Amino acid sequence: MNEVAPQFELVLPDRTRVALVGDTTIGRAPENTVQLVDATVSRHHARIWPGDNGGPPLVADAGSSYGTLLDGRPVRSDTPLHDGARVRLGDQELVVERRRSDAEAGRTIVVPEGASLVMNSAGGPDGLDTASTRFGTRPRLRSGYAVKRLEASEGPRRWVLKDLGGRRIVRLSDTDAQLLELIDGRRSLADLVGAAELQQGDQGPALLARLLAELGDRGFLAGVNAFEFPTEERRFRERLLAPRTKIWPGAGDFFERLYRHGAWRIFTRPALVAIGTVALAGIVVFAFLVAKRYGTPFVVARKVGLGGLVFVLGRFALVAAHETAHGLTVSSFGRRVRQAGIKTVAIFPYAFVDTSDMWFEPRRRRIAVSAAGPVSDFTLGGLFSITCLALPAGTLRDIMFQLAFAAYVGGLFNLNPLIERDGYHILVDVLREPGLRRRAREQFRWRLSGRGRVDDSHVLARYSLFGLAWSIAAAGFAVAMSVRYQATLTALVPGPIAWSMLAALWIALFVPALSIVVLPLWERVRAREP
Repeated sequence: MNEVAPQFELVLPDRTRVALVGDTTIGRAPENTVQLVDATVSRHHARIWPGDNGGPPLVADAGSSYGTLLDGRPVRSDTPLHDGARVRLGDQELVVERRRSDAEAGRTIVVPEGASLVMNSAGGPDGLDTASTRFGTRPRLRSGYAVKRLEASEGPRRWVLKDLGGRRIVRLSDTDAQLLELIDGRRSLADLVGAAELQQGDQGPALLARLLAELGDRGFLAGVNAFEFPTEERRFRERLLAPRTKIWPGAGDFFERLYRHGAWRIFTRPALVAIGTVALAGIVVFAFLVAKRYGTPFVVARKVGLGGLVFVLGRFALVAAHETAHGLTVSSFGRRVRQAGIKTVAIFPYAFVDTSDMWFEPRRRRIAVSAAGPVSDFTLGGLFSITCLALPAGTLRDIMFQLAFAAYVGGLFNLNPLIERDGYHILVDVLREPGLRRRAREQFRWRLSGRGRVDDSHVLARYSLFGLAWSIAAAGFAVAMSVRYQATLTALVPGPIAWSMLAALWIALFVPALSIVVLPLWERVRAREP
């Protein structure tokens, strides 16, 4: 008869796991099942035992001096435990976890800043290691990271390693995760290679070398900086485009409070149905407004400057709503926004919300967070469009048209699959293709230049065509809107000049899409020349 695996485990502060299969006593005395050598822990502090009929285990205080806390509340009687429960005994905190199958997602393991074990050796002066290799003689992870195993449906690279201090992410396979456990600072580099060979066979050293290189390049190894181009080789353009960031430190608390104090209602089924209805209806209404000339972009009360000001102010308000939608959706899944703020690239500012903690969540939740921003844009655009349609001609209707136009410009920009915005991240998760844009661009260029391979990815090919079609459609949308200015331009300059100005604008709009096709084709033609 096969032994049934225990359902719950007790995780000690040093990550040791104790199966809760029988009566488990905890305290400072050596006769306890779990001995905690800590003056704040009583000799016989607490007791945990299995529940009746396969129920969750129970915990009770054993007459300790300082008491036992469960999730911050005193344990005064036999109290059932749950997955993720935190049991505090004096200064020691233990965690109860349910045993998970290999197909399930694991719990997030967080190693806070300063918590990594630093091992000394006799290999260098004063017992310290010398960095005889790029990774040091005893490689180890630097502190301040979290690691989690996602569901099996996430694919072969379902482990996520995330830097808590920044936004660096590394996706790992099950094999990588097993090797990661070896990189603890206790083994020399030679011993580490031997352990990898014992664990993974002949391919172990090669897999270890690849993993160390990836961790080193991303800055996850202690004493190894993330890969950067040498300062002397950086050009003026690179320095100019380097982002400058202004951080809002209280963003996480703000979104959590906003969610708890009423914003949770947005995520109820009736609210989501209403949001979808308004967003879809708004697209139809805005198309009607454009066709029937209910408004002109950047024009309010027949004044271009006033219309432009309304558009710019509207974009700021819509960006705030867009980023708030991302932050609230993160909070709805129980995750925390690490930071938010404003970045300036060259002279162009944009707001951002750090949703990188969602890498620890299933793919469908990551897609929901990425989609929240564009959904906000299209929903507000729908509200403004419907309001514009209902209003009589006048300044207020012009303002509503500008706000709707600003919302749809933002929505289309953020859904653009050719830039790393929301639409791109949605596609990456839907297609399960990391590095999608770079790989698709390279394959498309090679195919058009006549150097494609038989084993080229059909997914990347379809993405390239879709991205090209999106660029053409976006340029066509801009052309359709620009025609509205023909009468205004004709009133200012002669007709031929006005049309020449519009034609120059149209060519500029289509240049990005044309460059994707024309340059590789030109390489193909030149390659055929004798």
